[in-house]
Amino acid sequence: MSILEKAIRYSTIYRVSSHVLFWLVVFIVPQYQQDMSFRDTLIENIFYVSFYMMACYFVAYFIIPKLLRGDNYPVVILYFVTGSYLISAFSRIMVVHVLEPIIREPPFEKESIIEILTDIRKLVVVYFLQNFSLAWIFGFIKLVKDQYVIKQRTLLLEKEKTETELNALKAQLNPHFLFNTLNNIYSLSLVNSPITSPSIAGLSEILDHVLYRCNSHYVPVSTEIKLLKNYIDLEKLRYDERLRVNFRYSIDEDLDIVPLILLSIVENAFKHGAGEDIGFPGIDIDLKLKDGNFCFKVSNTCIAREHHEPGEKIGLENIRKQLSLVYPQNHEFKTYIKDSTFVTLLIITDLKSKHENKMSFS
Repeated sequence: MSILEKAIRYSTIYRVSSHVLFWLVVFIVPQYQQDMSFRDTLIENIFYVSFYMMACYFVAYFIIPKLLRGDNYPVVILYFVTGSYLISAFSRIMVVHVLEPIIREPPFEKESIIEILTDIRKLVVVYFLQNFSLAWIFGFIKLVKDQYVIKQRTLLLEKEKTETELNALKAQLNPHFLFNTLNNIYSLSLVNSPITSPSIAGLSEILDHVLYRCNSHYVPVSTEIKLLKNYIDLEKLRYDERLRVNFRYSIDEDLDIVPLILLSIVENAFKHGAGEDIGFPGIDIDLKLKDGNFCFKVSNTCIAREHHEPGEKIGLENIRKQLSLVYPQNHEFKTYIKDSTFVTLLIITDLKSKHENKMSFS
């Protein structure tokens, strides 16, 4: 069941429960008359609460929605006047011809239906004011509640959309990396290389992290560092001594970060740096806290060219999109070329610890 479906189901239950509770309060707190028995008071309350309900739902579910939609105002006013008259007249008829014969001792005078329908003053002064004063309060409460529900549903829709997009972005681990790594491990196994087993273990940890551990909103920086180390070691199998990789980090590893963003940046550096025919490529990775900000800088050698293949920027665009979803107001992401070096810089401000993230999601 999706987040929105759960919210709709919950809001339906909440709406019904809140209506029942509201009318129970109105019913239990009557204008109690000392000279009336409990039975008569109970019957009278049932009648009057029924009148209130007709007025309240007429205003809240018929009149106010028409006003909010901008329907023809004179027509809406006509609807309101007609509906108010009918509800007030019906209330008076029910009181005189049904309720009073039950709770009053005869003899007593009883107005005819024609007299009730034509006595506009009594209908307005007694029944309209009594029924519709509560109706407008009820309508206002419903209006405020509806605006809140709409806002919450919008937020839930955005959250569900964000999680869907993030899951899609997380699933974009380069398949070429997996194919090349398996091929390299296979080659190592043919010559009984001592690094075959560690390589298999490293690939297993990467797959375990990508498929299972990164389902959380945040993961410790320490696990992302370990993931990067495994990834770098496996990529270096392809290049032997031809590739130079420096990975330096100095950071509080208890901090939490959204999973796989760092890997995506490093993966892009290997794809467009080490993967090019550069001779002896180099990749420098720096991870640190600077002035309280999370700083991740990746530099890789590159070939200057006037035109880029359409697919070359897809990885970076995916990273930008993911960052805009999870760190919309507190990140800086930029790329530039300097002295035949392609630089990717990510800065995240106010990165939280694991405990703080738990508090924010509770």
